[in-house]
Amino acid sequence: MDASSLYQDSLPVTSDAFLAQLEEWGVPHVLHNHVPLRTVEDAKSVEAMLTVPGEKAFRVKNLYLRDRKKRNHLVTLEQDRDIDLKALAAELGLGNLSFGSPDRLMQHLGIRPGAVSPLAMVNGVENGVTFYMDRAAQEADVIYMHPLVNDRTVAMARTDLLGWLDRIGCAVIWI
Repeated sequence: MDASSLYQDSLPVTSDAFLAQLEEWGVPHVLHNHVPLRTVEDAKSVEAMLTVPGEKAFRVKNLYLRDRKKRNHLVTLEQDRDIDLKALAAELGLGNLSFGSPDRLMQHLGIRPGAVSPLAMVNGVENGVTFYMDRAAQEADVIYMHPLVNDRTVAMARTDLLGWLDRIGCAVIWI
């Protein structure tokens, strides 16, 4: 199965249910439907159709990681930031970091590879995932993220995303 909305019924929380919850809670967002995006390069191919002229957009690259103590971490960075896992582990005060497996990704964040985003913390909070976000996001007007599937993107004001994270009990560790 891929990470598109075609298979969302096999997720713990479907993208449709997630989006309905945003509506119910009055969380402003704009939904974009597009071809499945699996990589940053794929995402860059549709950026122009999603972007509103003049907005300071933050486009994400997301890493689902595990440390040697088997703790789970979701790290959201600016899409063009280079990653050195050893340096990141040192910055976060963690032991060796490695990428989590697709099975663990489903178990802890309720999504498939290719759909990782801060919005997966809807599942991650209850599964003890620690969330880290690039400080550069604090300067953004709008943050673009997948709503649990990779053929949809949600544009959400930074303040609305932070309010939603707070509402679900997700602490943000800024890096």
